[in-house]
Amino acid sequence: MQKELTFQFKARYVISAPVTHTTKHIWFVLHGYGQLAEYFIRKFDVIQNEETTIIAPEGLSRFYLQEVTTRTQTGNNKVGATWMTKENRLTDIENYLNYLTKIYDTEVPADYIGKITLLGFSQGAATASRWAADNRIRFDRLILWAGIFPPDMEFDKAGKLLQHKEVVEVYGTNDPFLTDARLKEMTQLNQQLGLNPTVITFDGQHELNATVLKKISNS
Repeated sequence: MQKELTFQFKARYVISAPVTHTTKHIWFVLHGYGQLAEYFIRKFDVIQNEETTIIAPEGLSRFYLQEVTTRTQTGNNKVGATWMTKENRLTDIENYLNYLTKIYDTEVPADYIGKITLLGFSQGAATASRWAADNRIRFDRLILWAGIFPPDMEFDKAGKLLQHKEVVEVYGTNDPFLTDARLKEMTQLNQQLGLNPTVITFDGQHELNATVLKKISNS
């Protein structure tokens, strides 16, 4: 017999600087599969300034990036995190939505009037999409970078909410994970949501691009 219970759970995240009265822009940046927030946030140093706060949550499940035999041979004990797997996925989604919203409630003052961006990279794109559609937070812009909307979204609900937001999709033209079939799926999902997002491409692979980040941050 499989059962579930609820208990208190500690989870970490990384923040570049506290939100103050001079903060004009908050970025929540959600990493991809196998990454850690501590290192992922460094990729956003190019947009960091006294008016910007970067907040990097971390997937609640961590794992060794190499299997046991290889780790024993190489001594490589690097660890990454993931937002979810196919196993018990609905519970994982519920947990990370509650976790992300708790970070938001902790770090964003109730009287904050500046701009808020949600950016999801790769696997984090689906996570950011679900968090946006959860409709418990205020935000202005959703950026899906090297990733697409999850196909199991509630499209009517999400579409109505996102039509009033700025939606941006970014990817490298040589990204091996964004095949023609994947890009076609991206277009179909946008249509199902009734969205016409801004699409930005760059000459690169499955990665963040500093020039594009600067351009977006200035817009």
